[in-house]
Amino acid sequence: MEPFDIFLVCAPGLEAPLADEARALGLAPGLGVGGVTVTGGWPDVWRCNLHLRCAARVLVRIGSFRVMHIAQLDKRARKFPFSDILRKDLPVRVEASCQKSRIYHDKAAKQRVEGALVAQGFTLAEDAPVTLKTRIEDDLCTFSLDTTGEPLHKRGHKLQVGKAPLRENLAAAFLRQCGFDGSEALVDPMCGSGTFVIEAAEIAAGLAPGRDRAFAFENLGSFDPAQWAALKSGKTEQPTLRFFGSDRDDGAIRSATANAERAGVSGFTRFTRAAISDLMPPDTPPGLVMVNPPYGARIGQRKLLFALYGSLGKVLVDRFKGWRVGIVTSDAGLAKATGLRFRPPLPPVQNGGLRIALYRTDPLR
Repeated sequence: MEPFDIFLVCAPGLEAPLADEARALGLAPGLGVGGVTVTGGWPDVWRCNLHLRCAARVLVRIGSFRVMHIAQLDKRARKFPFSDILRKDLPVRVEASCQKSRIYHDKAAKQRVEGALVAQGFTLAEDAPVTLKTRIEDDLCTFSLDTTGEPLHKRGHKLQVGKAPLRENLAAAFLRQCGFDGSEALVDPMCGSGTFVIEAAEIAAGLAPGRDRAFAFENLGSFDPAQWAALKSGKTEQPTLRFFGSDRDDGAIRSATANAERAGVSGFTRFTRAAISDLMPPDTPPGLVMVNPPYGARIGQRKLLFALYGSLGKVLVDRFKGWRVGIVTSDAGLAKATGLRFRPPLPPVQNGGLRIALYRTDPLR
């Protein structure tokens, strides 16, 4: 089969770190809005799902054509060679969206594509293992297959989460934007369920983020179980203990410890109960302090948080000389309350209805 377009979906604002990740996989990314386009074959689709930490899902563009009215969509969809890729023994789910097009009714577009599939001998189900995405924009209809299934931030080993969790793919992108590559220590003094610490430890160990889960592409005719098994059998490392999380909440520490155990990184991570005032640097060379404090939007009241951020900034300046700091928050005023000198701001990112941003420092002096 000829190479085809693969669209790597991410939160808008995180296209650059995702493109860096794609390059590291040997792919040539083109930046878009809300994602990155690469060209490849099915093994590249599998590799992207298995290895990409910053992506939300992986879509395969399987074809496109111009449509000016709903009858034309119906006619062309019925002629589209869906059977080249989809299996008739498994049901399909259809999603449709229309923007800036003469066909403007999502539901009508979805019904026509579903009718075309049924006419070709496919069955439909809302809980089908494979989703066909139909996007009509500027009168161009594009069919894409979601090869991921459950979003990629669901790594398969994190069963316990905190009150306001940061998705793993966002955490991975923020780590990359802070220059983290797994070769240095990481400290998270408000670790919650351990997302930053576990992601950092996995990066250092060379553990593929998708190693413990299933994917939608396993239900396609192009899937090769033997080749997939070979892809998953990559080499891993055993880092030293240099990934540390602390939190004042006992429940958070229990959750983080259990999550690290399931992820296979308990041997080089450590979680302890501690308040910010008790925070001390580990016995390692300076590395990265990465923290996702309460913002006031969900946890804590904003007025009370200024003291917390101020205390965090003072402890870091006094005790973490030479360390870089990354702070994720939705509130620029709270970031400023740390008293830290931040590098130029990065684009904000949506996380669960909030616009959050990463604030980074150079090594503290």
